[in-house]
Amino acid sequence: MTTKKSLPLSDEELEAFETTRDLYLELKQAAKDIQAGLGNVVYSPVIAARKSTGLTSAEFAKLLGVSVRTLEDWEQGRQQPEGAALTLLSIALDNPEALLAAKVRYDEAPLK
Repeated sequence: MTTKKSLPLSDEELEAFETTRDLYLELKQAAKDIQAGLGNVVYSPVIAARKSTGLTSAEFAKLLGVSVRTLEDWEQGRQQPEGAALTLLSIALDNPEALLAAKVRYDEAPLK
């Protein structure tokens, strides 16, 4: 069975596909592809922004005011950040110290 059909597959189609797979061969081919330089590296500015601050995913999500799940969706490209989150991500990329200073101030006396 091929996966040319539009996704997502139904449960039955997925089960039929999984029974035809040879994971060992797939992994072996993936290793060959990596050695040949055929792998794709995806750049995520959201991951770069988080890493520039040195914060964990949970800490960074809290700072941005979003759930860890939302942050992960942004990092994996499943969703795109909007509004104030884009501004905060830009600050994290360009001046992570400013964002970290805001975090310290917020942690000490959150605005309410």
